[in-house]
Amino acid sequence: MRTALDAVPAADRAILESAAVRIRAFARAQREALLDTEIAIPGGRAGHRFIPLARAGCYVPGGRYPLPSSLLMTAITARVAGVASVVVATPRPTPVTLAAAAIAGADVVLAAGGAHAVAALSYGVEALPPVDIIVGPGNRWVTAAKQLVSGRTAIDMLAGPSELTVLADDSADPALIAADLLAQSEHDTDAVPVLVTPSRGLIERVNEELPRQLATLPTAAVARAALANGAAVLAASLDDAITLTNAIAPEHLEVMVADADAVVPRLTAYGALFIGSHAAEVLGDYGAGPNHVLPTGGTARWAAGLSVLNFLRARTWMRIDDPAAAAGLAREIAAFARLEGLEAHARAADRRAVT
Repeated sequence: MRTALDAVPAADRAILESAAVRIRAFARAQREALLDTEIAIPGGRAGHRFIPLARAGCYVPGGRYPLPSSLLMTAITARVAGVASVVVATPRPTPVTLAAAAIAGADVVLAAGGAHAVAALSYGVEALPPVDIIVGPGNRWVTAAKQLVSGRTAIDMLAGPSELTVLADDSADPALIAADLLAQSEHDTDAVPVLVTPSRGLIERVNEELPRQLATLPTAAVARAALANGAAVLAASLDDAITLTNAIAPEHLEVMVADADAVVPRLTAYGALFIGSHAAEVLGDYGAGPNHVLPTGGTARWAAGLSVLNFLRARTWMRIDDPAAAAGLAREIAAFARLEGLEAHARAADRRAVT
């Protein structure tokens, strides 16, 4: 990893290091927002503290495209959370990917991908012990493998094909919308680009713009196939467009409307939100700060993107320093235990009911 970092062109190294600075700063802000806490209880104190997992496995796709951005997003976030050992698994690691691993502070790169890499992370292999959590995006085989091992190893999410929904009105620039839909579409032939708008005219203008931009796009074959998965949805009103967008719960949601400040508070289900025409989703892909490992397939209704929280556990504790002051609590607990027919519980509490 260090050899690769020293060998990559200076300009490429600067790109990786600049993105890493922003990703690390955002993760640190998240970590600093999570405070250990304690409260008084009868005769003592109770609280929680955040403790990092010991070992994390970061899966980084490398089939169609090498994705050092995903390595930075996962490994840096784990490190900021305080994970002691960070293992990266990626098929056919390129020099740039290895350089990113060095910048992120990874301990090991396992040059393997697919379901067998997930198995190696979960069960351990040779000198590599099992990890506590596996994070990061992957294809359907990686996702299926993560689901299979999720009973023994924590996972971040079951992420499917990448998604972008653009919520827009007549004020939006059709060329920008087309560019963003194509950027998402070139990821994968299974990607899902969607435009939701109350403007029929905007749909027509975007549909005119798409073939113009496809004509010079090197990845047009992949993007064109992905466009077939998507849709332009004509809503009856902006209110209906907002309701539909919340129902879709997309991985990425761009908002290009005249009064974004009025619309944004009404949006409740998305992996990551990009507000205004200048907040392009691709800025999030490459390290503006927030993480790009995000829930897909409508799971953003209840799931969140990768963050330091995935690598931390809130461990609760309590202590009794004044048994006399806690006697009333012990008697109440004993009575509660007898409500459930658990006499041994009740007797254990009774032994603490001293005055």
